[in-house]
Formats: sequence, structure tokens, C-alpha cells
Amino acid sequence: MKQILICILLLTCSSLAHAQTNEIEESNKALARGFYDDLWFSNNTDNYVKYMADTYVAHDIGDRKGVVEPAVEQKNIADFFWENGEWHSRYDYQIAEGDLVATRWIARYEPKTLFGKVVLGEHEIPIINVFRFKDGKIVELWNHRHDIDGPMTRRYTLQGFAIGLLIALIPTILAFRYRRKLKRLTA
Repeated sequence: MKQILICILLLTCSSLAHAQTNEIEESNKALARGFYDDLWFSNNTDNYVKYMADTYVAHDIGDRKGVVEPAVEQKNIADFFWENGEWHSRYDYQIAEGDLVATRWIARYEPKTLFGKVVLGEHEIPIINVFRFKDGKIVELWNHRHDIDGPMTRRYTLQGFAIGLLIALIPTILAFRYRRKLKRLTA
């Protein structure tokens, strides 16, 4: 009888702990969705203070790893894009484990300014962000963009092609000039 009571007590405690973890995870998922809804799905960037700790650690593609930034940096980044165009994005899926929330979303950007059209370009790319929460705020984020799906790949291809043509053009021009010189010398 004593063993049965101990088993029931352990199962009850385990169930309560699991329920509490689920509440925290669901709360963090809702905060992450609010972050996207305000900063990236609509132009309510002043709401960044609802979601970001005073400073956070950013892990981005390239060399930008473990950088401590002030919270306002997220507002600045979003404002930059909103000033030059519009976002028409959507959620793909979202998962949570403990204090981490991973969200995969499809970012579709439509530039409206000349700068936006020339530099940023119209594109749609999948993005996976992982947020770590502490006390209801984002304290760390990992940004994983699939940039190969965006215009950057085309830009780098065209840039490489243009540089290659320029390099090939120089000896071609020199060859024509030397050919004329040789014709003049032999004439």
C-alpha cells in the first residue's frame, strides 16, 4: 500500500512539473509570435521593448557570433527594412523546449524605394530564429537565413561575371592596341 501511494505521489509531481513547463513554453512561444507580429509582420517596431531584454546576445550568419547588442538594435534593423519596403511574411512552424523557442518563417520583402529596389531587392527567404527567454524577455537569438534562395546569390553571380569580363577586357584592349602598333611599324 505504501508503495502505491509513493507511485501516485511521484506521478502527480511529475505531471505538475510537466504542466508548468508546458505553460512556460507556450508563454514563450506567444512572446516570440508577438515579436514577429509587431516587428516583422507589421510596422509596430516601437513594441520591441515588450519582447527584448535591455541587451541580448546575437548569433548571426557570417562573423557575427556572440555579439552583445542593446535591445533597440532589433527596432533599428526592422525600421531600416520598413523604411525601404514592406514585409508580407508568414509562419511555417514553431517549437519550444525549456527556455528556447525556434520559429521557421517565410520572409517576403517587397521594396518600395529606389534604394530598396537596387540594394535590398524583392525576395522571399526562409528564416529560422531561435530565441532564449529569461524572465519573459529575449536574451539571446540565433538567426539562420537561407540566403541562397534570395537575390544575393544572383547578385554575387552577376558581380563575379562582371569582374571576369573586366579582367578579360583589359588584355583584349591591350592586344588590339599592340596589333595596331605592329601594323604601323610594319607598314
